[in-house]
Amino acid sequence: MEPMMPEQFATAIESARSAIGSVIVGQRQLVDTVLMATLCEGHVLLEGVPGLGKTKLLATLGDVLDVGFGRIQFTPDLMPADILGTKILEGSSFEFQPGPVFANLVLADEINRATPKTQSALLEAMQERRVTLGGETHDLPRPFMVMATQNPIEQEGTYPLPEAQLDRFMFKEIVLFPPADDLVEILRRTTGATEATAESALERETLAAMSAMVRDLPIGSHLLRYAASLVEATHPASPTAPERIRAYVRNGASPRGAQAMVLGGKAAALIDGRANVAAEDLWAVATRCLRHRLVLGYDAIADGVTSDELIADVLEALPTPTV
Repeated sequence: MEPMMPEQFATAIESARSAIGSVIVGQRQLVDTVLMATLCEGHVLLEGVPGLGKTKLLATLGDVLDVGFGRIQFTPDLMPADILGTKILEGSSFEFQPGPVFANLVLADEINRATPKTQSALLEAMQERRVTLGGETHDLPRPFMVMATQNPIEQEGTYPLPEAQLDRFMFKEIVLFPPADDLVEILRRTTGATEATAESALERETLAAMSAMVRDLPIGSHLLRYAASLVEATHPASPTAPERIRAYVRNGASPRGAQAMVLGGKAAALIDGRANVAAEDLWAVATRCLRHRLVLGYDAIADGVTSDELIADVLEALPTPTV
């Protein structure tokens, strides 16, 4: 396949956006988030109350991409073997039967409805792209991405995801209720005799080339230092931490947060048709990279301070990087 130019990259993403838009109404930032994560082979966590189209969006993404799609409905009685697979007796020997996690794009629906024991079954898969069962290691197909939905933890029957698992998600997006005009269009599309379906828009070979292009895109050392400084400033013990970070945050973001910002910034630049990463690209992805990586103290909860507000403090406090 011939090398792709940034303008061709942006055109390919626009065709994927249009394909998703034939089913999903509005939600431009949400669509861009899952497409960015796909280009980076990163995992995404979508949080919102039931009925906002989170599952529909991710299922539509599976239709648009030329990759293997698997869906896991998380429930309190789900067991790790239901996700990873198990060994079954075939004749006189035990053979490994892969579970639904052995797909390129795995939809983990309502992931926080399952118990912590079952949630933890995905830890190795998400980090190392492999599964270990009965002393044997099985590699997962590549690309491998977990796109998960979760309900707000205030809802009944939910189990908060542990920090170690949250940290494995590249992005976290908050899914908001649609505006009235979008809601009217949703009703028009979903209450008739037929429902719209999305067609494949990105072939596997094209997606692989685009993913490699994201990784290969150069980024200035001043921007790498800026990403590191942003993450450092989320830690209350850091001398550059804003006042509210020191007051409300127990633990700041991990190095994975900086990695997510750099990769996400590269993807954002190429999606915009540019072959260079700017500080604005890091700003554009910073909140979705860091909001789930800050561990807030009880004072923050009592005062109604959110992670998004604290990240905004960090972005405002640190000077714009210069070459």
